[in-house]
Amino acid sequence: MKLANGYDLMDYAKRNGYILPAFNTINMEMTYAIAKGLNDAQLPGYIQISTNNLRLSNPKIIAQVAQDAADRYDIPIGLHLDHGKTFESVKDCCDAGFTSIMIDNSALPFEENIKETRRAAEYCHFYGVPVEAELGAISGKEDDIVSEADAHTNPDQVVDFVERTGCDLLAVAVGNVHGLDVEPKVDLDLLKKIADISPVPIVLHGGSGIPFETIQKARQCGLLKINYGSDLRKEFIATFGRAYEQNHNLFNVIELSLQSVENVAAVAKNLVTIINS
Repeated sequence: MKLANGYDLMDYAKRNGYILPAFNTINMEMTYAIAKGLNDAQLPGYIQISTNNLRLSNPKIIAQVAQDAADRYDIPIGLHLDHGKTFESVKDCCDAGFTSIMIDNSALPFEENIKETRRAAEYCHFYGVPVEAELGAISGKEDDIVSEADAHTNPDQVVDFVERTGCDLLAVAVGNVHGLDVEPKVDLDLLKKIADISPVPIVLHGGSGIPFETIQKARQCGLLKINYGSDLRKEFIATFGRAYEQNHNLFNVIELSLQSVENVAAVAKNLVTIINS
């Protein structure tokens, strides 16, 4: 199956009552693993990569690998840019064939966030690609970027922000955090308040640290998409780490790479199954 357009994927999830996981990749092995995990669970979701992690490849390469991975299966899978930091990165990924885009201008003042997000949305919408934006600041460690900011999304700004930017998804800060070094304290009352007034579906970043019972409650608040990175990366690294500890002279990279695909796929399958149970 070809990569699913982001609008179609969201509509499919809404019709069937799914939460869409967005699993962060960084390379070919993790990309294949994510697609396999979604297919094994027979549940839809996204392969996603951040601008930071595109330093190891480029949008065209990731798009080609993701398309090859999706072609192997019949479950809807989208390709999403996570935390696009510049208009140029958004344009490059949209042009390369990404089917969903996030522009993250949350560090900018409110009016500048609106202006830059609107610019990205207008470009992507011309090509039929939905745009996720972020309002508020999420603390923790995202890739190699550490943020101590913890500015919860202001409900009073939500409608104005969505209407003026034209974004299709809204990533919110409600006590969720990036990484596993900081404990999340999700404010479900705030999440519900935001979801009740937001014209677009809600996204939570930092899924790896959020208890599953909290995610199920968030589901009732209109959560459509949740991001996972740390859980999968830990398993990828652990696959090679365990093998090295057993044999310091091990050099069979292809066998370990194949095993990493199986191991990471199992984590992805488990996560997408649990959040949709």
